[in-house]
Amino acid sequence: MAVLEVVNPATGTLLNQYETMPVEEVLAVIDHVEEARQVWLTSNWAERRGLMHKVAKLLREDKASYAQIITEEMGKPITQAKAEIEKCAVLCEYYADHTEEQLQPELIDAGRTKSYRSYQPLGIIFAIMPWNFPFWQVLRFAVPNIMGGNAALLKHAPNSTGAALAMEKLFEKAGFPKHLFRSLVIDVDLVPAVIEHSKVAGVTLTGSGKAGSIVGAQAAQALKKVVLELGGSDPYIILEDADLDLAAEQCVTSRLNNAGQVCISAKRIIAVDAVYEQFVQKVLERVKAYQCADPMEVSTKIGPMARLDLLEQLDDQVQRSIAAGVECVLGGERLNQAGYYYAPTVFVDVKKGTPAYDEELFGPVVSILHAKDETDAINIANDTPFGLGAAVFTRDIKRGEEIARDKINAGTCVVNTLVASDPRLPFGGIKQSGFGRELAAEGLHEFMNIKTVVIA
Repeated sequence: MAVLEVVNPATGTLLNQYETMPVEEVLAVIDHVEEARQVWLTSNWAERRGLMHKVAKLLREDKASYAQIITEEMGKPITQAKAEIEKCAVLCEYYADHTEEQLQPELIDAGRTKSYRSYQPLGIIFAIMPWNFPFWQVLRFAVPNIMGGNAALLKHAPNSTGAALAMEKLFEKAGFPKHLFRSLVIDVDLVPAVIEHSKVAGVTLTGSGKAGSIVGAQAAQALKKVVLELGGSDPYIILEDADLDLAAEQCVTSRLNNAGQVCISAKRIIAVDAVYEQFVQKVLERVKAYQCADPMEVSTKIGPMARLDLLEQLDDQVQRSIAAGVECVLGGERLNQAGYYYAPTVFVDVKKGTPAYDEELFGPVVSILHAKDETDAINIANDTPFGLGAAVFTRDIKRGEEIARDKINAGTCVVNTLVASDPRLPFGGIKQSGFGRELAAEGLHEFMNIKTVVIA
């Protein structure tokens, strides 16, 4: 039996060990989840609303302890971890209050006595989730699906096993049927068996493009519905009439949040000629205010990276970028101290053909690209295999909206702010950033049978 080890990234020391489940236990868990789902299908909307509001209440009551799990397991500064838990509570309240209306049958005039679309739950939804937002990523899949009548089965990242088990207990404590939400403590070798299981109806993954292609292929082979939210290399365009203080603040906040380990952070900041030098100086001023420190301290703005292998991968990309001619004006190295800390780094004049341009850098690296004008900036923004989020900064709101809506290829485009997920808004990507949507009504409908009913 294998053992999953969780290392505290702030110290590099062992935090916990978990024995993985043998295949027999995994199969038994799936049976229990399906039994719980059958019970759950008999619940009414009032019961579902009440229980999900209880989850929100428990999240807020135990915010400090849940946040500590996040910080100890993956290094997120404690204030950001608490904010993650609060966002999860808001998510629960949103679906508690809106799921019933979002799943109501919708009449369609098709020339018959009566025609309508209805929404029916599919079954057990299996989620493979990452460590960077260990509660949020899980609950944004689980909450709408459970409210809609599905059951939730989770395979979390190994270094977030404590978070996974805490969420399992959370749903049980709130009063949901036991086993309706279960966490599988397994390694990747058992994932195909879970996907193929006859009682598993759908699969959702948030992770890398490589993981997405593997899981997507396995789901397709098993003829299971799949939603993939993969990596991103989000462009943030800074036009000549932008509020540069606002743009610099939003870009740096986006990029260095969670030590840069965010799919939708500002990974390629594209400033036009007219404001380039001035904008770079404003970014540098703000990045210098970020000092790596103990993530348990409330004053800490940036903590360690989540794992040693991730730090080493980032450093390899940074050094290859420098070797390829990218100018590093700040940072660019691992800090010489215990834990997995990487110095906040600023690249300027990033060119095509370098890792900082072509690859997703998942860490605290601010990459600033040079564009001649608006047209050039838009072309650079779209010159990527990814398509998750994007932003444009300009004082001309109408112009900014037109660029965001019509000219940038991404799942979410914003004007004069940073990209962030919101329970009320659909979220997801295009191209190699995946397909399908989470959150809002669209996310709720992903794992529903949209059934057509016709009465002649």
